[in-house]
Amino acid sequence: MSTDSTSKRAPFGRHAARLRAVELFYEAEQRDTDAVTLASGRVGSVDVEPIGDYTISLVEGVGAHRKRIDEVLAEHAHGWSLERMPAVDRAVLRIGIYEMLWMSDVPDAVAIDEAVGLAKELSTEDSPRFVNGVLGRIATIADRLRAVL
Repeated sequence: MSTDSTSKRAPFGRHAARLRAVELFYEAEQRDTDAVTLASGRVGSVDVEPIGDYTISLVEGVGAHRKRIDEVLAEHAHGWSLERMPAVDRAVLRIGIYEMLWMSDVPDAVAIDEAVGLAKELSTEDSPRFVNGVLGRIATIADRLRAVL
């Protein structure tokens, strides 16, 4: 096996891409920077884990629609402000909402299932139920939301 930089490959699969996007959003928030800027500085770098195309599309998509995503999130996260949510949950929910509303090739059920899985993997014991509830509420009106985007 070659150890040069050309043998480094981004993780395969959308689950790994979503996981990497959550990591980038979390790190960007901790560094008080933008995730798109953070990711673009790492594309092609041999010093860090490579970033795949789907991760880039998630980071750029959430970045481009962040204001609307946060409005939808704040409206449907009953009793929770964005600031009160754990940073990981915010990142997971933003990705889930982006996939549900702007990614026509991702069924709502898949976006919800993946987000719940990421919450189980990365966040608190209560997070999967919270993420499922918020995205489930959004799924019931997703067609109306898509129509006005």
